[in-house]
Amino acid sequence: QVQLVESGGGLVQPGGSLRLSCAASGLSLDYETIAWFRQAPGKEREGVSCISSSDGSVYVADSVKGRFTFARNNAKNTVYLQLVRLNSEDTAVYYCATRMDCGNWWSVPTDRVVYWGQGTQVTVSS
Repeated sequence: QVQLVESGGGLVQPGGSLRLSCAASGLSLDYETIAWFRQAPGKEREGVSCISSSDGSVYVADSVKGRFTFARNNAKNTVYLQLVRLNSEDTAVYYCATRMDCGNWWSVPTDRVVYWGQGTQVTVSS
């Protein structure tokens, strides 16, 4: 059974940082296209990033470019999303997912998703 488990969310002040983790079981993330997306209260889901397994391309939403960074630890079968210089607009539930590819990764974040986790809450507030 495949599971993706996100963690690392929490309450942080504006300008602060967090590192989100996505640990997988039942499959190897080495070979998967990975995406992060988020959903704020009352808003549509928004793609954050997508990393293609086919050619290594990394796609990052303009709203987080320069502030959010993807990383992976293959030995732990875990991927990470480092968030820095957070602001209130970043408040959302963050999800990781495996996808068939990065098509529509930003406009339709759940399109082509194969597995996704339960999400982790990030709240940016003073």
